[in-house]
Amino acid sequence: MRSLLIAFSALALLASGAAQAKVAITIDKDNQQMTVAVDGVERYHWPVSSGIPSRETPNGSFRTFRMEEDHYSKEFDDAPMPHSIFFTKQGHAIHGTDSVNRLGTPASHGCVRLSRANAATLYALVQHEGVLNTTVTLNGSAQVALARNPRPRTNTAVARQAPQPQIDQQYDSAGNPVVIRPQQRLVPVQRADDGYIYPADGSSDQARYPAPPNRRVYDTQAQQQQYYTSRGYAPAPQGYYYQQRPQYQPRGLFTYQD
Repeated sequence: MRSLLIAFSALALLASGAAQAKVAITIDKDNQQMTVAVDGVERYHWPVSSGIPSRETPNGSFRTFRMEEDHYSKEFDDAPMPHSIFFTKQGHAIHGTDSVNRLGTPASHGCVRLSRANAATLYALVQHEGVLNTTVTLNGSAQVALARNPRPRTNTAVARQAPQPQIDQQYDSAGNPVVIRPQQRLVPVQRADDGYIYPADGSSDQARYPAPPNRRVYDTQAQQQQYYTSRGYAPAPQGYYYQQRPQYQPRGLFTYQD
């Protein structure tokens, strides 16, 4: 009876072993590609994003040990990590991502990213075959991957206007641009001499202060300069200096000769 129990137990173990196939996940970081084989037969080839050079995904062979269908990163602001399959004690995992435009080049903080659809397919396969029956093997370098396939620049070309004339831009103390407007040319205004000083450019008609007794007066119409002295107005001589009026001596006595 005891021998029959041992035989049945051995058959059960063989049956359970035959039901679970070996899943081998190989990640080529040089080419950012994942290959999934089941019992030595390659089944899937997918593009991935491994860790950037400063957060390189470790190389080597690992056995998966934990799975979480809906996981969020505790280290990187609760970033979503759907269908996570963990393969290191430091938290490296294979999981889905929404950044599908970056697949094929290193972009993660150390995990291996797949598209959401491919991550769900892999998750279902590992769950069916057994997480402890799955291995992950990594080789290559993120530096090589970036050298082979630099990240393409996003096309940001937009329609441009015709070139505008260059204007020297000025800024205030806070760094804000100052609007520069052309100054208006002020035309002098002819004004009667009433003994007060006014702005020469005609910008105001309010008397500022009394004019000094000796001052130069401008006549905008005649374009003639005159000087005001204690003896009245006199035409200005050539040059900017004062010239007094000719002084007349009193007439003397004349004598007549025969």
